[in-house]
Amino acid sequence: MATPDIHVFLSHGLESGPGSTKVQALKAEAETFAGVTAIALDHRHTKDPVERLQQMKAAIAEAGASPEHTILAGSSMGGWVCARTSAETPVRGCFLLAPALAMSAYPQSSPRIQARHTQIIHGWDDDVVLPMPVIELAREQKLPLLVLPDGHRLENSLERLVSEFRIFMTRCLAVD
Repeated sequence: MATPDIHVFLSHGLESGPGSTKVQALKAEAETFAGVTAIALDHRHTKDPVERLQQMKAAIAEAGASPEHTILAGSSMGGWVCARTSAETPVRGCFLLAPALAMSAYPQSSPRIQARHTQIIHGWDDDVVLPMPVIELAREQKLPLLVLPDGHRLENSLERLVSEFRIFMTRCLAVD
């Protein structure tokens, strides 16, 4: 079997898991694209952001995914994991949902995201990761940002998240 052209790595939030509704919905959407392999990481055994970052790096290496053929998608702490990964290794895409950015409890919490394509989606009513520091980070880095009338889990916006992810994947895959 040939190696897929694109790898999508999905990273869940602190209190979530690889079987969460959002992760599974994004994974299913990614797998509708030809030549894409989607991998939902399981971070549940640790709450340490640095250990989760190492898990992401290990998963990418294990899959043999090259940065130019890698798309990262993460929610909350998983968003931080994806943002930090892309700061160290420029990847093709970085799709961030309520990312835990600009938070003092996380090391290097305002990374310079270096993905070729980035999309941040946040909730106006997020009381876990406040929207304004994330909005400011997006402004400073000139990153696309969509803010929805929803909370941290974005549970009322699942259909919109999947739709935005489809658009994002299409844009990422159109790049040579």
